[in-house]
Amino acid sequence: MRTPNVVYIMADDMGYGDVGCFNSDSKIPTPNMDRIASEGVRFTDAHSSSAVCTPSRYSVLTGRYCWRTRLKGGVQGGYGLPLIDPGRMTVAGLLKQRGYATAAVGKWHVGFEWQPAETGPGIDFNMWDDGGGVDFNKPIIGGPCDVGFDYFFGIAGSLDMAPYCFIENRQTVGIPSEPKKTYYAQQRQGPQTPDWDDTQVDVELRNKAVAWLEATHEESADQPFFLYLTPSNPHRPCVPPEFARGKSRAGLRGDCVWTVDWLVGEIDACLERLGVKDNTLIMVTSDNGARPADVDGDLHGHKSCGDLRGYKADIWEGGHRVPLVARWPHVAEGGRTVDATVCLMDLMATAAEITEQHLPDNAAEDSYSLLGLLSGESDGPSRPSLIHHSVCGMFALRDGDWKICCGLGSGGFSEPRSGQPVPGGPAGQLYNLDEDLGETTNQYAEHPERVESMLATVQTAKNTGRTRPARTD
Repeated sequence: MRTPNVVYIMADDMGYGDVGCFNSDSKIPTPNMDRIASEGVRFTDAHSSSAVCTPSRYSVLTGRYCWRTRLKGGVQGGYGLPLIDPGRMTVAGLLKQRGYATAAVGKWHVGFEWQPAETGPGIDFNMWDDGGGVDFNKPIIGGPCDVGFDYFFGIAGSLDMAPYCFIENRQTVGIPSEPKKTYYAQQRQGPQTPDWDDTQVDVELRNKAVAWLEATHEESADQPFFLYLTPSNPHRPCVPPEFARGKSRAGLRGDCVWTVDWLVGEIDACLERLGVKDNTLIMVTSDNGARPADVDGDLHGHKSCGDLRGYKADIWEGGHRVPLVARWPHVAEGGRTVDATVCLMDLMATAAEITEQHLPDNAAEDSYSLLGLLSGESDGPSRPSLIHHSVCGMFALRDGDWKICCGLGSGGFSEPRSGQPVPGGPAGQLYNLDEDLGETTNQYAEHPERVESMLATVQTAKNTGRTRPARTD
Protein backbone atom coordinates (compact mmCIF):
# COMPACT_ATOMS: atom_id res chain seq x y z
CA MET A 1 0.00 0.00 0.00
CA ARG A 2 1.15 3.53 -0.79
CA THR A 3 2.14 5.81 2.04
CA PRO A 4 -1.15 7.37 3.14
CA ASN A 5 -2.07 11.01 3.16
CA VAL A 6 -2.82 12.30 6.66
CA VAL A 7 -5.53 14.83 7.50
CA TYR A 8 -5.75 15.86 11.15
CA ILE A 9 -8.71 18.09 12.08
CA MET A 10 -8.75 19.44 15.63
CA ALA A 11 -11.59 21.67 16.82
CA ASP A 12 -11.23 24.26 19.58
CA ASP A 13 -13.13 23.40 22.79
CA MET A 14 -15.41 20.71 21.32
CA GLY A 15 -16.52 18.38 24.09
CA TYR A 16 -17.08 14.66 24.41
CA GLY A 17 -20.84 15.20 24.51
CA ASP A 18 -21.03 17.50 21.49
CA VAL A 19 -20.64 14.78 18.84
CA GLY A 20 -23.57 12.52 18.12
CA CYS A 21 -21.64 9.25 17.95
CA PHE A 22 -20.40 9.90 21.51
CA ASN A 23 -23.68 11.22 22.92
CA SER A 24 -27.01 9.98 21.59
CA ASP A 25 -28.70 12.86 23.44
CA SER A 26 -26.58 15.57 21.80
CA LYS A 27 -28.65 18.50 20.55
CA ILE A 28 -26.17 19.18 17.75
CA PRO A 29 -26.32 17.37 14.40
CA THR A 30 -22.85 16.05 13.49
CA PRO A 31 -23.51 13.77 10.50
CA ASN A 32 -20.04 14.09 8.97
CA MET A 33 -18.12 13.15 12.11
CA ASP A 34 -20.64 10.39 12.79
CA ARG A 35 -20.12 9.03 9.26
CA ILE A 36 -16.34 8.96 9.69
CA ALA A 37 -16.85 7.00 12.90
CA SER A 38 -19.17 4.52 11.16
CA GLU A 39 -16.68 4.09 8.31
CA GLY A 40 -13.68 3.89 10.65
CA VAL A 41 -12.79 3.82 14.32
CA ARG A 42 -14.29 5.60 17.31
CA PHE A 43 -11.99 6.07 20.33
CA THR A 44 -13.97 6.22 23.58
CA ASP A 45 -11.03 6.96 25.91
CA ALA A 46 -9.01 9.58 24.02
CA HIS A 47 -7.43 12.53 25.81
CA SER A 48 -5.69 15.77 25.10
CA SER A 49 -2.44 16.09 27.04
CA SER A 50 -3.76 19.22 28.75
CA ALA A 51 -7.17 20.61 29.60
CA VAL A 52 -6.43 23.84 27.70
CA CYS A 53 -5.34 24.61 24.17
CA THR A 54 -1.78 25.95 23.93
CA PRO A 55 -0.19 23.02 25.77
CA SER A 56 -2.36 20.40 24.10
CA ARG A 57 -1.47 21.76 20.64
CA TYR A 58 2.22 21.77 21.49
CA SER A 59 1.93 18.09 22.42
CA VAL A 60 0.10 17.13 19.23
CA LEU A 61 2.79 18.77 17.11
CA THR A 62 5.81 17.49 19.06
CA GLY A 63 4.71 14.28 20.82
CA ARG A 64 5.91 15.77 24.11
CA TYR A 65 4.19 17.01 27.27
CA CYS A 66 4.11 20.80 27.26
CA TRP A 67 4.83 21.05 30.97
CA ARG A 68 8.39 20.07 30.02
CA THR A 69 8.69 23.56 28.42
CA ARG A 70 8.64 27.00 30.05
CA LEU A 71 4.80 26.94 29.99
CA LYS A 72 3.86 25.30 33.29
CA GLY A 73 0.21 26.39 33.30
CA GLY A 74 -2.32 28.48 31.45
CA VAL A 75 -2.15 29.43 27.78
CA GLN A 76 -0.33 31.96 25.64
CA GLY A 77 -1.88 34.98 23.99
CA GLY A 78 -1.77 36.00 20.36
CA TYR A 79 1.65 37.58 20.83
CA GLY A 80 3.15 34.66 22.76
CA LEU A 81 6.67 33.60 21.85
CA PRO A 82 7.34 30.29 20.04
CA LEU A 83 7.07 27.27 22.32
CA ILE A 84 8.59 24.84 19.83
CA ASP A 85 12.35 25.19 20.11
CA PRO A 86 14.38 25.54 16.90
CA GLY A 87 15.54 22.13 15.79
CA ARG A 88 12.85 20.18 17.65
CA MET A 89 11.22 17.64 15.36
CA THR A 90 7.51 18.02 14.72
CA VAL A 91 4.99 15.75 12.99
CA ALA A 92 5.33 17.93 9.89
CA GLY A 93 9.12 17.74 9.92
CA LEU A 94 8.99 13.98 10.41
CA LEU A 95 6.66 13.52 7.43
CA LYS A 96 8.68 15.87 5.22
CA GLN A 97 11.55 13.42 5.61
CA ARG A 98 9.36 10.97 3.69
CA GLY A 99 8.51 13.47 0.97
CA TYR A 100 5.17 14.76 2.29
CA ALA A 101 3.77 18.14 1.35
CA THR A 102 2.72 19.76 4.64
CA ALA A 103 0.26 22.51 5.54
CA ALA A 104 -1.14 24.00 8.73
CA VAL A 105 -4.44 25.83 8.29
CA GLY A 106 -6.22 27.40 11.25
CA LYS A 107 -5.50 28.35 14.83
CA TRP A 108 -1.79 28.06 15.67
CA HIS A 109 -1.50 29.25 19.30
CA VAL A 110 1.95 27.89 20.08
CA GLY A 111 3.73 31.15 19.42
CA PHE A 112 5.30 33.46 16.87
CA GLU A 113 8.15 35.92 17.11
CA TRP A 114 6.61 39.24 16.12
CA GLN A 115 8.97 42.02 15.12
CA PRO A 116 9.00 45.29 17.09
CA ALA A 117 8.13 48.66 15.62
CA GLU A 118 10.98 51.19 15.41
CA THR A 119 9.04 53.53 17.67
CA GLY A 120 6.47 52.64 20.26
CA PRO A 121 6.21 50.95 23.64
CA GLY A 122 7.85 47.70 22.54
CA ILE A 123 6.16 44.33 22.44
CA ASP A 124 4.37 43.06 25.52
CA PHE A 125 4.03 39.33 24.98
CA ASN A 126 1.07 39.10 27.35
CA MET A 127 -2.27 38.12 25.85
CA TRP A 128 -3.68 41.56 26.71
CA ASP A 129 -1.26 43.46 24.45
CA ASP A 130 -2.92 46.01 22.15
CA GLY A 131 -0.38 45.47 19.37
CA GLY A 132 1.11 48.95 19.64
CA GLY A 133 4.67 47.66 19.77
CA VAL A 134 4.45 45.38 16.71
CA ASP A 135 5.49 46.22 13.16
CA PHE A 136 2.93 44.22 11.20
CA ASN A 137 4.77 44.90 7.96
CA LYS A 138 7.74 42.78 9.04
CA PRO A 139 7.96 38.99 8.61
CA ILE A 140 6.78 36.84 11.50
CA ILE A 141 9.21 34.08 12.41
CA GLY A 142 9.20 31.00 14.60
CA GLY A 143 5.80 29.84 13.35
CA PRO A 144 4.61 26.86 11.28
CA CYS A 145 6.89 27.55 8.30
CA ASP A 146 9.90 27.34 10.61
CA VAL A 147 8.95 24.00 12.19
CA GLY A 148 8.26 21.77 9.20
CA PHE A 149 5.22 23.14 7.39
CA ASP A 150 5.46 24.19 3.74
CA TYR A 151 2.40 26.41 4.02
CA PHE A 152 0.43 28.18 6.74
CA PHE A 153 -2.77 30.15 6.74
CA GLY A 154 -4.55 30.95 9.96
CA ILE A 155 -4.72 32.98 13.15
CA ALA A 156 -2.21 33.47 15.93
CA GLY A 157 -4.37 32.45 18.89
CA SER A 158 -7.98 31.89 19.79
CA LEU A 159 -10.80 33.85 18.19
CA ASP A 160 -11.03 36.01 21.31
CA MET A 161 -7.37 37.12 21.14
CA ALA A 162 -5.65 39.93 19.27
CA PRO A 163 -4.36 40.51 16.70
CA TYR A 164 -7.54 40.02 14.68
CA CYS A 165 -6.04 39.15 11.31
CA PHE A 166 -5.07 36.22 9.14
CA ILE A 167 -1.46 35.20 8.72
CA GLU A 168 -0.24 33.56 5.52
CA ASN A 169 3.15 31.92 5.81
CA ARG A 170 5.23 34.66 7.49
CA GLN A 171 3.11 37.78 6.83
CA THR A 172 -0.20 39.14 8.02
CA VAL A 173 -2.89 39.34 5.34
CA GLY A 174 -3.43 43.07 5.46
CA ILE A 175 -2.33 45.28 8.33
CA PRO A 176 -4.18 45.28 11.68
CA SER A 177 -4.56 49.03 11.67
CA GLU A 178 -7.77 49.81 13.51
CA PRO A 179 -9.39 48.92 16.84
CA LYS A 180 -11.63 45.86 16.95
CA LYS A 181 -14.99 47.00 15.65
CA THR A 182 -17.24 44.52 17.44
CA TYR A 183 -16.59 42.83 20.74
CA TYR A 184 -18.32 39.68 21.85
CA ALA A 185 -18.32 37.89 25.17
CA GLN A 186 -14.85 38.00 26.75
CA GLN A 187 -12.99 39.05 23.61
CA ARG A 188 -9.78 40.94 24.28
CA GLN A 189 -9.03 44.37 22.94
CA GLY A 190 -6.55 44.77 20.11
CA PRO A 191 -6.17 45.74 16.47
CA GLN A 192 -7.94 44.21 13.49
CA THR A 193 -7.58 44.39 9.74
CA PRO A 194 -10.24 46.65 8.19
CA ASP A 195 -12.25 43.78 6.69
CA TRP A 196 -12.05 41.39 9.66
CA ASP A 197 -15.21 39.36 10.35
CA ASP A 198 -15.22 36.83 13.21
CA THR A 199 -18.13 34.92 11.66
CA GLN A 200 -16.19 34.15 8.47
CA VAL A 201 -12.95 32.79 9.94
CA ASP A 202 -13.73 29.09 9.60
CA VAL A 203 -15.30 29.66 6.18
CA GLU A 204 -12.01 31.17 5.00
CA LEU A 205 -10.06 28.34 6.62
CA ARG A 206 -12.19 25.90 4.67
CA ASN A 207 -11.46 27.76 1.43
CA LYS A 208 -7.71 27.83 2.02
CA ALA A 209 -7.53 24.17 3.05
CA VAL A 210 -9.47 23.01 -0.01
CA ALA A 211 -7.41 25.25 -2.30
CA TRP A 212 -4.16 23.82 -0.87
CA LEU A 213 -5.37 20.24 -1.27
CA GLU A 214 -6.37 20.89 -4.88
CA ALA A 215 -3.14 22.70 -5.77
CA THR A 216 -0.98 20.03 -4.11
CA HIS A 217 -2.82 17.26 -5.95
CA GLU A 218 -2.57 19.09 -9.27
CA GLU A 219 1.16 19.64 -8.84
CA SER A 220 1.86 16.01 -8.01
CA ALA A 221 -0.93 13.47 -7.63
CA ASP A 222 1.54 10.91 -6.26
CA GLN A 223 3.04 13.06 -3.51
CA PRO A 224 1.57 12.28 -0.07
CA PHE A 225 0.34 15.21 2.00
CA PHE A 226 -0.23 16.13 5.63
CA LEU A 227 -2.93 18.68 6.42
CA TYR A 228 -3.14 19.95 10.01
CA LEU A 229 -6.50 21.76 10.07
CA THR A 230 -7.52 23.56 13.25
CA PRO A 231 -10.80 25.49 13.09
CA SER A 232 -11.50 28.35 15.49
CA ASN A 233 -14.89 26.96 16.54
CA PRO A 234 -16.57 26.33 18.91
CA HIS A 235 -14.32 28.47 21.12
CA ARG A 236 -15.74 31.77 22.29
CA PRO A 237 -17.01 34.24 21.10
CA CYS A 238 -19.35 31.64 19.48
CA VAL A 239 -20.37 33.65 16.43
CA PRO A 240 -21.21 31.13 13.69
CA PRO A 241 -21.60 32.13 10.05
CA GLU A 242 -25.13 33.08 9.05
CA PHE A 243 -25.76 29.80 7.21
CA ALA A 244 -25.03 27.85 10.41
CA ARG A 245 -27.39 29.74 12.71
CA GLY A 246 -30.21 27.61 14.03
CA LYS A 247 -28.69 24.35 12.78
CA SER A 248 -28.50 23.00 16.35
CA ARG A 249 -30.79 22.99 19.37
CA ALA A 250 -27.95 24.16 21.62
CA GLY A 251 -27.76 27.88 20.91
CA LEU A 252 -24.92 29.74 19.23
CA ARG A 253 -22.26 27.46 20.66
CA GLY A 254 -24.10 24.44 19.29
CA ASP A 255 -24.27 26.12 15.90
CA CYS A 256 -20.48 26.57 16.09
CA VAL A 257 -20.03 22.83 16.70
CA TRP A 258 -22.25 22.26 13.65
CA THR A 259 -19.90 24.56 11.71
CA VAL A 260 -16.97 22.30 12.62
CA ASP A 261 -18.92 19.31 11.34
CA TRP A 262 -19.72 21.23 8.14
CA LEU A 263 -16.01 21.90 7.66
CA VAL A 264 -15.23 18.20 8.17
CA GLY A 265 -17.77 17.40 5.47
CA GLU A 266 -16.25 19.93 3.09
CA ILE A 267 -12.77 18.43 3.49
CA ASP A 268 -14.12 14.91 3.11
CA ALA A 269 -15.92 15.91 -0.08
CA CYS A 270 -12.68 17.38 -1.42
CA LEU A 271 -10.80 14.15 -0.73
CA GLU A 272 -13.53 12.26 -2.60
CA ARG A 273 -13.45 14.69 -5.50
CA LEU A 274 -9.67 14.38 -5.84
CA GLY A 275 -9.85 10.59 -5.74
CA VAL A 276 -7.60 10.28 -2.67
CA LYS A 277 -10.12 9.33 0.01
CA ASP A 278 -9.20 5.65 -0.07
CA ASN A 279 -5.56 6.40 0.67
CA THR A 280 -6.08 9.03 3.37
CA LEU A 281 -6.01 8.63 7.13
CA ILE A 282 -8.37 11.29 8.48
CA MET A 283 -8.60 11.95 12.22
CA VAL A 284 -11.07 14.37 13.81
CA THR A 285 -10.87 15.48 17.42
CA SER A 286 -10.73 18.46 19.80
CA ASP A 287 -7.86 20.17 21.61
CA ASN A 288 -9.51 19.81 25.04
CA GLY A 289 -12.90 19.57 26.71
CA ALA A 290 -15.79 21.99 26.30
CA ARG A 291 -17.15 24.93 28.20
CA PRO A 292 -20.57 24.26 29.69
CA ALA A 293 -22.65 27.16 28.41
CA ASP A 294 -23.63 29.07 25.33
CA VAL A 295 -22.63 32.75 25.25
CA ASP A 296 -26.01 33.67 26.72
CA GLY A 297 -25.44 31.37 29.68
CA ASP A 298 -28.23 28.94 28.70
CA LEU A 299 -27.24 25.26 28.62
CA HIS A 300 -30.22 24.43 26.37
CA GLY A 301 -30.42 21.01 28.03
CA HIS A 302 -27.25 20.02 26.17
CA LYS A 303 -24.36 18.30 27.97
CA SER A 304 -21.26 19.47 26.11
CA CYS A 305 -19.07 17.00 28.02
CA GLY A 306 -21.68 14.29 28.27
CA ASP A 307 -21.88 12.69 31.70
CA LEU A 308 -18.24 13.37 32.49
CA ARG A 309 -17.32 15.49 35.49
CA GLY A 310 -15.93 18.94 34.83
CA TYR A 311 -15.24 21.01 31.76
CA LYS A 312 -12.41 22.65 29.86
CA ALA A 313 -9.41 23.54 32.07
CA ASP A 314 -10.29 20.95 34.76
CA ILE A 315 -8.28 17.92 35.80
CA TRP A 316 -11.50 15.91 35.85
CA GLU A 317 -12.44 13.90 32.75
CA GLY A 318 -14.55 16.65 31.18
CA GLY A 319 -11.43 18.77 30.88
CA HIS A 320 -9.41 16.45 28.67
CA ARG A 321 -11.38 13.40 27.49
CA VAL A 322 -12.25 14.30 23.92
CA PRO A 323 -14.05 12.84 20.91
CA LEU A 324 -11.71 11.14 18.44
CA VAL A 325 -12.74 9.41 15.23
CA ALA A 326 -10.45 8.09 12.51
CA ARG A 327 -10.97 6.58 9.09
CA TRP A 328 -8.37 4.80 6.98
CA PRO A 329 -10.00 2.70 4.26
CA HIS A 330 -8.65 -0.85 3.77
CA VAL A 331 -6.65 -0.54 7.02
CA ALA A 332 -9.05 0.50 9.78
CA GLU A 333 -12.13 -1.70 9.66
CA GLY A 334 -15.28 0.40 9.67
CA GLY A 335 -17.59 0.63 12.66
CA ARG A 336 -15.05 -0.44 15.28
CA THR A 337 -14.85 1.03 18.78
CA VAL A 338 -11.53 1.27 20.61
CA ASP A 339 -11.73 1.55 24.39
CA ALA A 340 -7.98 1.71 25.09
CA THR A 341 -6.61 4.89 26.65
CA VAL A 342 -4.90 7.05 24.01
CA CYS A 343 -3.61 10.60 23.78
CA LEU A 344 -3.69 13.13 20.95
CA MET A 345 0.09 13.51 21.15
CA ASP A 346 0.32 9.89 19.98
CA LEU A 347 -0.05 11.26 16.44
CA MET A 348 3.70 11.68 16.06
CA ALA A 349 4.71 8.14 16.96
CA THR A 350 1.84 6.88 14.81
CA ALA A 351 3.10 8.88 11.83
CA ALA A 352 6.59 7.52 12.40
CA GLU A 353 5.43 3.89 12.37
CA ILE A 354 3.19 4.42 9.35
CA THR A 355 6.10 5.86 7.37
CA GLU A 356 8.59 3.32 8.78
CA GLN A 357 10.79 5.86 10.52
CA HIS A 358 12.63 5.57 13.81
CA LEU A 359 12.08 8.45 16.19
CA PRO A 360 15.31 9.86 17.62
CA ASP A 361 15.56 9.92 21.40
CA ASN A 362 15.33 13.72 21.46
CA ALA A 363 11.93 13.75 19.74
CA ALA A 364 8.38 12.67 20.66
CA GLU A 365 9.50 11.66 24.13
CA ASP A 366 5.93 10.98 25.31
CA SER A 367 4.25 9.68 22.13
CA TYR A 368 3.10 6.09 21.49
CA SER A 369 1.96 4.68 18.16
CA LEU A 370 -1.74 4.01 17.57
CA LEU A 371 -1.17 1.98 14.43
CA GLY A 372 -2.04 -1.34 16.05
CA LEU A 373 -5.27 0.09 17.44
CA LEU A 374 -6.17 1.67 14.10
CA SER A 375 -5.55 -1.50 12.12
CA GLY A 376 -7.19 -3.78 14.65
CA GLU A 377 -4.03 -5.80 15.18
CA SER A 378 -4.14 -4.77 18.84
CA ASP A 379 -6.99 -4.01 21.20
CA GLY A 380 -4.88 -3.41 24.29
CA PRO A 381 -3.30 -0.18 25.51
CA SER A 382 -0.50 1.25 23.40
CA ARG A 383 0.89 3.21 26.35
CA PRO A 384 1.53 2.13 29.95
CA SER A 385 0.02 5.27 31.48
CA LEU A 386 -0.99 8.85 30.69
CA ILE A 387 -0.42 12.10 32.56
CA HIS A 388 -3.12 14.77 32.59
CA HIS A 389 -2.56 18.48 33.32
CA SER A 390 -5.01 21.24 34.25
CA VAL A 391 -4.92 24.97 33.48
CA CYS A 392 -3.59 25.72 36.96
CA GLY A 393 -0.85 23.11 36.66
CA MET A 394 -2.42 20.25 38.64
CA PHE A 395 -1.16 16.82 37.56
CA ALA A 396 -3.09 13.58 37.31
CA LEU A 397 -2.11 10.08 36.22
CA ARG A 398 -4.19 7.50 34.42
CA ASP A 399 -3.03 3.93 34.94
CA GLY A 400 -5.45 1.30 33.69
CA ASP A 401 -8.82 1.84 35.35
CA TRP A 402 -7.32 4.06 38.02
CA LYS A 403 -6.79 7.80 37.99
CA ILE A 404 -5.05 9.86 40.64
CA CYS A 405 -5.30 13.65 40.86
CA CYS A 406 -2.36 15.25 42.66
CA GLY A 407 -4.48 17.71 44.60
CA LEU A 408 -8.02 18.58 45.62
CA GLY A 409 -10.60 20.34 43.51
CA SER A 410 -10.79 20.77 39.74
CA GLY A 411 -7.47 22.55 39.26
CA GLY A 412 -9.35 24.53 36.65
CA PHE A 413 -12.50 26.61 36.20
CA SER A 414 -15.09 24.42 37.94
CA GLU A 415 -15.82 24.77 41.65
CA PRO A 416 -14.24 23.83 43.92
CA ARG A 417 -11.13 24.88 42.05
CA SER A 418 -8.79 23.80 44.85
CA GLY A 419 -8.81 22.64 48.43
CA GLN A 420 -6.57 22.20 51.43
CA PRO A 421 -6.38 18.75 53.05
CA VAL A 422 -8.04 18.53 56.44
CA PRO A 423 -6.32 16.61 59.25
CA GLY A 424 -6.71 12.94 58.52
CA GLY A 425 -8.27 13.64 55.13
CA PRO A 426 -7.00 12.82 51.65
CA ALA A 427 -4.36 15.02 49.99
CA GLY A 428 -5.58 14.15 46.54
CA GLN A 429 -8.19 12.22 44.59
CA LEU A 430 -8.24 8.60 43.45
CA TYR A 431 -10.97 7.20 41.22
CA ASN A 432 -11.67 3.88 39.57
CA LEU A 433 -13.01 5.06 36.23
CA ASP A 434 -14.28 1.64 35.22
CA GLU A 435 -16.69 1.73 38.16
CA ASP A 436 -17.01 5.48 38.58
CA LEU A 437 -16.57 7.43 35.33
CA GLY A 438 -18.30 10.43 36.92
CA GLU A 439 -15.51 10.66 39.54
CA THR A 440 -17.93 10.78 42.47
CA THR A 441 -16.18 8.53 45.01
CA ASN A 442 -12.69 9.49 46.14
CA GLN A 443 -10.80 6.33 47.20
CA TYR A 444 -7.52 8.09 47.99
CA ALA A 445 -7.59 7.11 51.69
CA GLU A 446 -8.57 3.49 51.01
CA HIS A 447 -5.60 2.60 48.76
CA PRO A 448 -2.39 4.09 50.22
CA GLU A 449 -0.07 1.69 48.38
CA ARG A 450 -1.67 2.47 45.02
CA VAL A 451 -1.48 6.18 45.78
CA GLU A 452 2.22 5.93 46.63
CA SER A 453 3.00 3.95 43.48
CA MET A 454 1.08 6.27 41.16
CA LEU A 455 2.57 9.42 42.66
CA ALA A 456 6.02 7.88 42.17
CA THR A 457 5.19 7.27 38.48
CA VAL A 458 4.32 10.94 38.04
CA GLN A 459 7.54 12.02 39.69
CA THR A 460 9.60 9.65 37.56
CA ALA A 461 8.04 11.08 34.41
CA LYS A 462 8.95 14.58 35.54
CA ASN A 463 12.51 13.63 36.46
CA THR A 464 13.46 11.52 33.45
CA GLY A 465 12.26 13.87 30.71
CA ARG A 466 10.45 11.13 28.81
CA THR A 467 7.85 8.38 29.17
CA ARG A 468 8.40 6.59 25.83
CA PRO A 469 11.35 4.22 26.29
CA ALA A 470 14.61 5.29 24.70
CA ARG A 471 15.92 3.23 21.81
CA THR A 472 18.39 0.50 22.68
CA ASP A 473 19.71 -0.28 19.19
